[in-house]
Amino acid sequence: MSTIAVLGVGPGLGMSVAQRFAKEGYAVGLVSRSADRHPGYLGALAASGVRAVAVAADLREPGGVARALDEITSELGPVDVVYHGPGAHDLRAPSVGILETAPDDIRRAVAETVEPAAEVAGLVLPAMRSRGSGSLIYVSGLSALVPLPFLGPYAPASGALRTYARTLAAAAAEDGVHVGSLVVGGLIERGDIHQMLTGTDASAPFATLDPDEVADAVWRLASGIEDEVVFDALTQRL
Repeated sequence: MSTIAVLGVGPGLGMSVAQRFAKEGYAVGLVSRSADRHPGYLGALAASGVRAVAVAADLREPGGVARALDEITSELGPVDVVYHGPGAHDLRAPSVGILETAPDDIRRAVAETVEPAAEVAGLVLPAMRSRGSGSLIYVSGLSALVPLPFLGPYAPASGALRTYARTLAAAAAEDGVHVGSLVVGGLIERGDIHQMLTGTDASAPFATLDPDEVADAVWRLASGIEDEVVFDALTQRL
């Protein structure tokens, strides 16, 4: 049985990715900062007969990624696919525009996004390259492709993450490993940020994306059908 590690699971895209791969017969390892919602996630997967484990870990803390992957491997066996899509550290943190962005802001944003991504690669790619198979999917924001000044330091950080993923893909392809880039522009329905912004009004006028459609794209990336998929519901509203 193949195994996917979903690094950064929430009620929106993370769970849609878990369920999409479970449908294909994968065992599922879930990772999020808090274990509060893990029983519900595991219950939903168990109802479909899916073998799954959930780990509470902060992927930005030293050793957090390694510990999470070790726990998943010990329970489910070697990881065949890694989905790297951790959410914002603090959903209510004030935003800073690019004109107000200082060097320290950019260093902090890159440390929160690119450094954990590189740590994941260092942990899983050697085994994948050795056996000649495996997939690693990175999620970045639309500001990696489109100027979005209101995102401040996270715009250049997203660009750096996408470039890292695309460069890693070029290097790993010859060993049979797929590194996919998923670029997301828009609120993921059912996700934490979407729920926070819309509250009880599901008809609020935000540019949204269906997490099940995005999860289908993750499957295509992991299968090597596509190298990069871009979802842009955002610039249509700007």
